[in-house]
Amino acid sequence: MAEGDRKQAAPLPAAEAPFDAIGLAKALLRKTRSGALATLERGGGAPFASLVTVATDVDGTPLLLLSRLSAHTLNLEADARCSLLLSPGGKGDPLAHPRLTVTGTAERSDEPRVRARFLARHPKAALYADFPDFAFFRLLPQAGHLNGGFARAATLNAAELLTDLSGLEALAESEPGAVAHMNEDHADAVALYATQLAGEEPGPWRLTGFDPEGLDLAAGERTARVTFPERLASPAALRPTLVAMAAAARSAPGS
Repeated sequence: MAEGDRKQAAPLPAAEAPFDAIGLAKALLRKTRSGALATLERGGGAPFASLVTVATDVDGTPLLLLSRLSAHTLNLEADARCSLLLSPGGKGDPLAHPRLTVTGTAERSDEPRVRARFLARHPKAALYADFPDFAFFRLLPQAGHLNGGFARAATLNAAELLTDLSGLEALAESEPGAVAHMNEDHADAVALYATQLAGEEPGPWRLTGFDPEGLDLAAGERTARVTFPERLASPAALRPTLVAMAAAARSAPGS
């Protein structure tokens, strides 16, 4: 391959990609339940990859629950730089499916919201989340590399990966109550969001979180992402948006 060909094949910035690179990257970030965390080994600096479970904060920041008995946690304490590969895979050639690598630094977090959002996505982790060697971490993104499948690649900056919360910070405060209300009193609507709007198979779907751009759902080990018709203009816009989406889902064919 000639030098000029190699330069043309380099990943494009997300804004210049001929496909919705930002939308695809955000979907992978929000939907993927586990990933390969790469840290730098203490003493030598060699790359060290390990499997971890993943959730996201309201703005999309990846959340991890790590044990200090694990090598990757000790590595992060010595050098916070890391990367996270999110690759949900699928049938056929693994390289034909989209995947996202997020690079950045990890920091420990004791915020109740981080704990709540992680356990909403991974309820079984409540069995060990309070063990003294476990702690929650936020992976603060600096950049992203998206491979959307063959001949589809793009690079993203932190602002493109994350969801802007400007003017909508109150959503994080109201989220726990709204999530509980939807799951307890409107389970039928939650199920319709998953089956009619996200195209998922039926199951015990529940809402795990929301943000200015959409909803996150889970049914056992399955996850789904439903994007709002338009970004919320204010926290007060959440309720009418949910009502309108439920009405649209009920009127969809086969509902």
